[in-house]
Amino acid sequence: MPLLPFHRWIRFPWLRAGVALLVGVGLRAHEFGDPRHDEAAQRVLREFQPVQVALLAPPKEERRLVAAAEAVPAIAAAFAPFAPSVRTRIEGQYLHVESSGLPAHPMMVGITAWQQQVPLPQPYTGANAWRLPLHPVPAEKPISIRDRFLRGAVALAVNGIPIFNPQNNRGEISQEIGELDQWGGHCGRADDYHYHVAPLHLQDVLGAGAPVAYALDGYPIYGLKEPDGSTPTGLDAWQGHETAVLGYHYHASLSYPYVNGGFRGVVVEREGQVDPQPRAQEVREALTQLRGARLTHFTTVAPEKSFVLRYTVNGRPGSVSYEATGPGIWRFRFTSHEGTTREETYRAGERRGGGGGKAGRKGGPAGPPRRSEATPAEPTQGGGPEELSGSGAAEPESDAASRPRFVLRSPAVGADGRLPAEFTGDGEAVSPPLEWSGVPVGTRSFAVIMDHVDPEGKAKWYWTLYNLPAEIRGLPRNVQGVGITGNNSINRRLGYAPPHSKGPGAKTYVLTVYALSAPVPIERPPAEVSRAVLLAAMEKITLGRAVLEVVYSRPEEKRDTPPPRRRKDSQ
Repeated sequence: MPLLPFHRWIRFPWLRAGVALLVGVGLRAHEFGDPRHDEAAQRVLREFQPVQVALLAPPKEERRLVAAAEAVPAIAAAFAPFAPSVRTRIEGQYLHVESSGLPAHPMMVGITAWQQQVPLPQPYTGANAWRLPLHPVPAEKPISIRDRFLRGAVALAVNGIPIFNPQNNRGEISQEIGELDQWGGHCGRADDYHYHVAPLHLQDVLGAGAPVAYALDGYPIYGLKEPDGSTPTGLDAWQGHETAVLGYHYHASLSYPYVNGGFRGVVVEREGQVDPQPRAQEVREALTQLRGARLTHFTTVAPEKSFVLRYTVNGRPGSVSYEATGPGIWRFRFTSHEGTTREETYRAGERRGGGGGKAGRKGGPAGPPRRSEATPAEPTQGGGPEELSGSGAAEPESDAASRPRFVLRSPAVGADGRLPAEFTGDGEAVSPPLEWSGVPVGTRSFAVIMDHVDPEGKAKWYWTLYNLPAEIRGLPRNVQGVGITGNNSINRRLGYAPPHSKGPGAKTYVLTVYALSAPVPIERPPAEVSRAVLLAAMEKITLGRAVLEVVYSRPEEKRDTPPPRRRKDSQ
C-alpha cells in the first residue's frame, strides 16, 4: 500500500476527511503544555516527523469519500494538525478558527526589547473567533501593508496564532530591533501572544509543502519554497503569485516583508486594521520597557493555568510567575533582578494593580504606569517614551538621560506654572501657545487635551484637538485651522473654552500632547468628539504623552504664590 508524505496529501481532496483524524492522533503527545516543549529550545519542533498517510479506502468507496471530503475545504484542513487546541467551523462563506492564542512551542525566549508583557490565554472563541473567507475575492486595487494595518493581525498561522504587520505601530520592523523571540513572536499590550513574521518553524511539523498561515483575505501563505521544492518566481509586490497547482498564494521571506506584503484579496480596513477580527482580553495595564532585560526561559507549569518567565538584567536574574486563580483572575509574583519580590492580583476588565516601583524602571516589573509615565503601544530597543510634567524641560533622570525625552512646555508659562489671565475667561480667552520636543520615533500625528478634575472627582475638559500634522512641534497662541477641533464640557461647543477657576483657591489644569502612530480613527463629526471619545480612539495608537500642568486663580483673590504643582517624583 503506497504512502504519501504529509506535504502532498492536501492536493488530493478525497484524502482530506481521513487525514485530519490521523494527524490529530499523531500530534496529541505534543499538545501545548508538554514540559518538553516548555523547557526545550527551538529545535523541539524538529522532533516531529512528517506524518505518513496510508491509502485506506478501497476503490469502490472512492465516491463516498470524495463526497465527504468536499465538506472539508483545503483552508479548514490546513488547521487540522493542531487540533484539538485549534478548532474550526464553517458558517456561510467563512471559516471560523478558535484557539486560546497560546502555541505549543515555547515563547518569549531571546527577546531583548521587552515591555514586561507575558503570554496569557485569549478568548478567541465563539463570536470572538478568527474569520477567514472560504473563497477569496481578488481586489480591484490590492493594498500594501507597508505603513498601513499597523494595528491588529494581517494573517493567522495554522496553529491559531495571529500574525501582525512586520512593522510595529511606530512603523519600526519588530524583527530587526530585538522585539521578537526565537519563534518570531512576542506579547502585545493585552498580554496577547502573536507573531510579526511568518512562522516557518511550523514546517517542521507540517512539512515544506503545506501553508504555514492564511492572510486575512483568505489566500494561503507558504514558506520560502513551492511544495515541489522549487524557488518561487514572478512574485508580485505583495509577495504572492499564481500557479497552476495552488492558484494565487503568498510566500514568506527572510527579510521584509517576512509575510504577505499586502492584500491581493478584498479586506475591510477600519481604524487602522482589518475588520472584523477578535479582541484580546486585557487583564492588566500595559507597561514600559525594562531596559537591559534579556528573556532566557519560559516554562508552562500547567497548560493555560500557570507559567514562569525568567530573564536577566546585566547578568542578574529575575522572574515573573503567574497563575490563574479563577475565571479572568491572575495572581502574579514578580521577583526583580535586584532581589525584591511582590505579588499582584489582576482581574479581567479592571486593568489596574497596586504595588510600588515604576514600570520599566529599576526594581523590575511593576504595577500600571502612573499618570506621569508613558504607556507605549510597543517597546523600543532604546527605551519607551516618557511622559513628563512641568512648564519647561524637566531634569533628566539617571536611567533615561541618554535618550530623547518627550517634553511639553509653553513659552507663556513661567517656572511657577502660573497660567496668564489672557488664556482664561478673565482675559482674552484664547488658547495658550505650546511647544514639544523629544517626539517618539514613528509618530504620525498629534492630539492635545486640556482637562481638570474637580474636587468631586469629575473630569472637565476645555480643549480637544486631534489629527495635528506629524511635522509640527507646537501650536501658536490662539491657534486656528490646524488639525481638527472637538468639543468641550464648558459650553459644549467646538474649540477652546477658557477656564474660569470658580470658587476659592488656585486650580490646576492639565495640558497633554499625545504622540500617535496614525491619524485618530474617528468617524464622528467633530461636535461629538469629547475627551472620552478621543481618549478611546487613541488608546491603541498612543506612542507617548507629555504633560504640562498649569495653575490659575481669579484676580480678585490676589494670590501671589500658587500652590506647588504635582511633580513626577512626588506621585
